Amino acid sequence: MTYDEFNDFCSALPATSYGMQWGNSHVWKVGGKVFAIGGWAKDEGPAFTFKVSELTFELLREEPGFRPAPYMASRGLKWIQQYEDLDDEQLRAYLQESHHIVSLGLTKKKQKELGLNQ
Repeated sequence: MTYDEFNDFCSALPATSYGMQWGNSHVWKVGGKVFAIGGWAKDEGPAFTFKVSELTFELLREEPGFRPAPYMASRGLKWIQQYEDLDDEQLRAYLQESHHIVSLGLTKKKQKELGLNQ
């Protein structure tokens, strides 16, 4: 997946906003909370960072092409970084799930205002 494809996909998810942060990374938020980051890799290849469940974190942390997300995972947060070009459909599913997990962390009032999780 390219960064343009990543941005197109994330922009199609409900109630998202975009910004460039942290060394020109593509940062996507839902309700003001980060759910996906494009860029921000240790090397020069494309990398995509997203929030996952505890179970998914344990499964992906040792899988080829994935690693605990730099900075975030070291603080105990369940974030994974995909740093090799793998299945785009799988990445889209992880991004959508990250959006959902983060949106569930918003207040019920904020979720309602944004038309989420109803």
